[in-house]
Amino acid sequence: MSVNFSAFFYLISAVCFILALRGLSSAATSRSGNLYGILGMVIAVLTTLLNPGVSRYGWILCAILLGGGIGTVIARRIQMTALPQLVAAFHSLVGLAAVFVAAAALYSPETFQLGTQGNIKPTSLFEMGLGAIVGAITFTGSLIAFGKLQGLIKGKPLVFPRQHHLNALLAIGLLVLLFVFMATESSFIFWFLAFVSFALGLLLILPIGGADMPVVISMLNSYSGWAAAGIGFTLSNNLLIITGALVGASGAILSHIMCKGMNRSIMNVILGGFGTDPASAAASATASDKPVKVSSGEDAAFIMANARNVIVVPGYGMAVAQAQHALREMVDTLKSKGVTVRYAIHPVAGRMPGHMNVLLAEANVPYDEVLELEDINHDFSSTDVAFVIGANDITNPAARTDTASPIYGMPILDVEKARTVLFVKRSLASGYAGVDNELFYRDNTLMVLGDAKKVCEEILKALKAD
Repeated sequence: MSVNFSAFFYLISAVCFILALRGLSSAATSRSGNLYGILGMVIAVLTTLLNPGVSRYGWILCAILLGGGIGTVIARRIQMTALPQLVAAFHSLVGLAAVFVAAAALYSPETFQLGTQGNIKPTSLFEMGLGAIVGAITFTGSLIAFGKLQGLIKGKPLVFPRQHHLNALLAIGLLVLLFVFMATESSFIFWFLAFVSFALGLLLILPIGGADMPVVISMLNSYSGWAAAGIGFTLSNNLLIITGALVGASGAILSHIMCKGMNRSIMNVILGGFGTDPASAAASATASDKPVKVSSGEDAAFIMANARNVIVVPGYGMAVAQAQHALREMVDTLKSKGVTVRYAIHPVAGRMPGHMNVLLAEANVPYDEVLELEDINHDFSSTDVAFVIGANDITNPAARTDTASPIYGMPILDVEKARTVLFVKRSLASGYAGVDNELFYRDNTLMVLGDAKKVCEEILKALKAD
């Protein structure tokens, strides 16, 4: 395939990726967005394979079969609750791939038409060095995010004295090493550069608490895009540059929107919690000994059946229990009894942006019944029942009242303003951020303790028995 034909099909592929991003911006058009993304990737891969410079198709086919096989197994086995950590793991692989491609370009520049060993242009050395830095930071940072989401690492911020000074020193050291690498083309300096970047990735994500992990996921997505774009410059691959820039820019924009919605500083995320108060970050509330009102599924069914309107607030507990289908059936029964039911979605409900939207879409919940925080928050004061199913930190009034709380300043759903709050949760344990929820002890809150799916099924049974 000639260069002109490759450029033409790469352009078509890039347009498909742009349309994919546009489609994924809305739940109603997300399916078409995914199809555009798949089409764009198929065109990109086939165009690359038909390039005259590509040989040894046997190795390529083996890699495709191996990677595709692993991906198929993961896709079939992965639970929706594990989707956030799966995304984090994918980001880590993109970062690591950027490091390996940069290393391949350094050791075999002739293959990539970058010159010969010892005579690589400084601009190419800068591109591969920068790509390796961003890729390495993305790799280890994503591994830490995966560990926190999977529960292998505590969700609380891990802070130590002078950590910001150390991060700043490592960042300055990376710049120095980058220029030394450009001047010497030393493979030792390259790997030392990568090693320092791996360490910086760890130190940037460890100080960020679990409550802010959804923002971290989107920011790491941005990093992986910029790493791909950097390697695209090294390989002179326009499609990789365009695709990487699209991913990097969209991830950065999403991170900015989420930080604004959570009253967080984008610089805190980029610089690993820079400016946070260690005492505040380490603070965690202990469970209160205040009395709570515990109710049953039958009582919850009676209360909602006699309500005029209900707002459902889904959270990670719904995802863990896979309760979305039982919830939708429960809601359909309430609507058949004349109750108006809507869903309130917090920007960071679950463990990543859009987590709850995906679960509700899987259960065929109508899109027009699912509203974002800014569109529905003012309605809680005129709502008879707020049905909170597994959401914790995003409903905690401490975010407005407790300045020492790790979640202070984060906008929350105003569920406490509803006439009655039915809170479905396994226990009175704190949420992912490790903060006790004041809402449990409010006079208008009834706790319905148990597995979210079983509680919804119990409520459904009681509703149908009326």
